[in-house]
Amino acid sequence: MDRFKKIKNVFISAGENRLKLVNIYFDSTIKKIEQVSEKIYDWKDLNTISKREKIARQFSISNNDELLIAIPGGIDAHVHFDTPGFEFREDFSHASKAAIVGGTTSVIDMPCTSIPPVTTIKNLEYKKAAIKNKGKVNCYFWGGVSGNNFEKREVEKNINELADAGVVGFKVYVISGMETFTDLTYEQIKFVASIVAKTGKVLAVHAEDKELVLQREKNLKEKNKNEWKFYCKSRDVKAEVKAVEKLIEISDQTKCKIHIVHLSSKNGLEKINAAQQKGIPISTETCPHYLYFTQEDFKNEKIRNFLKTAPPVKNEKDKIALWQGLKNGSIKFVTTDHAGCNPKKEKTSKNFWNVYGGIPGVEHRVPFLFSEGFLKNKISFQKTVELLSTNPAEFFELKNKGKIEIGYDADLALIDLWHSKKIKAEEMHSKGKYTPFENLKLNAVIRKTYIAGQLINKGANL
Repeated sequence: MDRFKKIKNVFISAGENRLKLVNIYFDSTIKKIEQVSEKIYDWKDLNTISKREKIARQFSISNNDELLIAIPGGIDAHVHFDTPGFEFREDFSHASKAAIVGGTTSVIDMPCTSIPPVTTIKNLEYKKAAIKNKGKVNCYFWGGVSGNNFEKREVEKNINELADAGVVGFKVYVISGMETFTDLTYEQIKFVASIVAKTGKVLAVHAEDKELVLQREKNLKEKNKNEWKFYCKSRDVKAEVKAVEKLIEISDQTKCKIHIVHLSSKNGLEKINAAQQKGIPISTETCPHYLYFTQEDFKNEKIRNFLKTAPPVKNEKDKIALWQGLKNGSIKFVTTDHAGCNPKKEKTSKNFWNVYGGIPGVEHRVPFLFSEGFLKNKISFQKTVELLSTNPAEFFELKNKGKIEIGYDADLALIDLWHSKKIKAEEMHSKGKYTPFENLKLNAVIRKTYIAGQLINKGANL
């Protein structure tokens, strides 16, 4: 094993809240995992600095780079890195750095925030060329189907060609605010689902009912009701639930694997959970902002505009239900819906309807879930790893990703759960340096990130 690289004395998951101390040998892939001690540690055995130091003394470890925790590199399955076409908001170089600093080694980029959008094989190749050599994070791609020039024969041709080219799945909107990637009717979504089902891929859907949202929005704007609470009222739980119900029907009828992106509500989750129990191939994800904030946080003027997303965050009962969904497996994984902008230009309007909706979150997802989930006893250590990496790797069939096992890619993050760090917008690596999580103390710090065995990040230096 002398010819291989080696990470000495790191803890890896041994299931639930248990860990084992190992050395990991690797080149671009993991070659050997050598157990340093036969003892399996419960997290309670090492959850303080003094307990950690005691174990370090036991094994004569003095190097601070050792006795960390190794996890498979994070996989964020829902990002908008905006290259090419929307680089005035975010670009692949900045976002890639943010991901890696945050312990994420793979992302799946959405098709809609590109010009041209990734709706054809030609546009996919253009996208790949545009991001080439722009960042070191592993990048996979969603294909998309928009309402722009929706012609059934062309749609079917494009879906099949993109599926053959290796996109992980397809994205559509029930309601979209983008002129370059418009929404579909439920009938159009049903047609798309019938084609996607034959490819075996997944159909991801932004689920807020267009008729409900636009009708309310029109009425509220006409009355000059321009505050945050009216935006939230237009996109309430009912709007999400109505769309979810329609998509469950479509999934049942077409047998297409439909994935509801960025779920925000308890009622929506209950509908999905019931459908899953019936064997309908419906799945969902949620994001850190839905797990941390409620609409009460819009009262805080300092973060109000930064917190705007679609769908908006909901209420305390929704937040609690989403954590429970992560615990019981009805929510498949945690993504960020990373979508940045220039906050001075697009996050300052006093008319909340005109504020850009998006949060650049890829840098904080991994430490957030360990700090707010595992360390607060909401989910186990193993479940945290699964939600961040293993589950998306398996769901999207990303070969040799998502686990620390022999033969898997040496995509690794070393995390320190004994120290803390506050989120500071000015320290972010995204192009748009803003966050509603400003000053949140995370009791988890990414120390190193490896991609294909290469040390890419050491202490946030790329």
